Amino acid sequence: MGGMKLPVTIPNTIKVLTMNPSKVHTPRGFRMPDTLVLLFFLMVVALGLTWVLPAGSYDTTINEAGREVVVAGTYAVVDEVEPLPPWALFTAVPRAMVSAADIIFFVLIIGGALGIIRKTEAIEAFLSGFIERFVHRPALLIAAGMFVVAMASATLGIAEEYIPLAAILIALCRAMNMDAVAAVGILLCGNAIGYGATLINPFTLFIAQDISGLQPGSGLVFRAAIFLPFLAIGIHHVWRYTVKVQADPAASYVAGVQAAQPPDAVEHPPMNGTRISVIALVLVALAALVYGITQRGWYLNELGAVFLVLAIVVGLVAKFSLNDMAQTFSKGAAELAGTAMLIGFARAIALLLEDGQVLHTIVYALSEPLIGLPPEGSAVGMLGIQSLINLLVNSGSGQAFLTMPLMAPIGDLVGIERQVSVLAYHFGDGFVNLVSPTNVVLMSIIGIAGIPYQRWLKFALPLLLKLLLAAAVVMVIAVRIGYQ
Repeated sequence: MGGMKLPVTIPNTIKVLTMNPSKVHTPRGFRMPDTLVLLFFLMVVALGLTWVLPAGSYDTTINEAGREVVVAGTYAVVDEVEPLPPWALFTAVPRAMVSAADIIFFVLIIGGALGIIRKTEAIEAFLSGFIERFVHRPALLIAAGMFVVAMASATLGIAEEYIPLAAILIALCRAMNMDAVAAVGILLCGNAIGYGATLINPFTLFIAQDISGLQPGSGLVFRAAIFLPFLAIGIHHVWRYTVKVQADPAASYVAGVQAAQPPDAVEHPPMNGTRISVIALVLVALAALVYGITQRGWYLNELGAVFLVLAIVVGLVAKFSLNDMAQTFSKGAAELAGTAMLIGFARAIALLLEDGQVLHTIVYALSEPLIGLPPEGSAVGMLGIQSLINLLVNSGSGQAFLTMPLMAPIGDLVGIERQVSVLAYHFGDGFVNLVSPTNVVLMSIIGIAGIPYQRWLKFALPLLLKLLLAAAVVMVIAVRIGYQ
């Protein structure tokens, strides 16, 4: 922890410490391939499976909710299916992009809207100012800080925006006799819980529900009921560690570790009338989303329109010129072009399996061991599968397109509502972000803090086990109440 200095006296002003790549300690170890590389490799595997697995299919029917579902016990092998040519590996990608166009353009619109919001620096000003209010009150700092971070992640899908806040929290927490692990724990644990116990995250939940034939945002009441209990688990974990370190600094997981050299300090953006108005507009937009989802049955078109209107109004309130608004919107959308490509490649995997008529064959093979289990056991098994997959495919959107075409019909076969299958997805996607080495936000923040990855695991793994245990209990409850 040595080497970090407060820029100015607390509590008068806290300064943002900007990231200087030359000064950031980067944890060393095994370097995972890029997610796009992994997905292309899985495409090759999918094509190979179409050559070796027997083609087969289930009968389908329309259930009482109006969704097409597979019928248990109807799987049959299909004869005389032409094998896919190697060229299909490449033609599948543009076809998949077209197939997932509604999701891809929805994501790009959100990216553009968030780009305009970020340019106002309203989110940074709000979060920085909020953190300052709890100086010298560590319990409130942990509880309130994690609540705000988790809410931002659970609603807007914010993640990378937390990276520059790490230095603020480290400086503030050092003044309160807290170490860097506790400081980044507020951000990373809050973010993981917000993504796992999500409310209306457009980048993960909405996409998984759309793939599963569910209305995006549906089932909100149940998710809202479990949000605070999961958050309480995280707050207790960070606070208990903080108390231990304050009582005995040698108990810190970074005791004896040389901290990264502090980056240069600059003033954080202050709150002003414009930024207050932007925050208010964001809250109004979120309220409109909740109303539209719960009362009006809004789907991706309407939800995307809300973000588009939000972008225009925020730009006008911030007095951006029309050209600035257009260029900033385009830049924000471009920043999510990589996510759009991941969606396309992940969809291409399912497309290859569908073209080769082996998707149902794989569903049949995976579901057979679960058929004899109680639905509760099958649901917990799904949670385990999604958690393991997230270690490799950290993109929440990509993971949704990769797994939900399999998990949704498996749920049909073992008597699990598709909403429960989606629940397993976002639990696994979110909570495992605490330890996933492919998580860019995790690795960036612990790099800034100078926390070796192995030391972070000592702190994060016990919390992950607690969250997954609680998630397993929630999965059982969701099955028993018929969560839809």
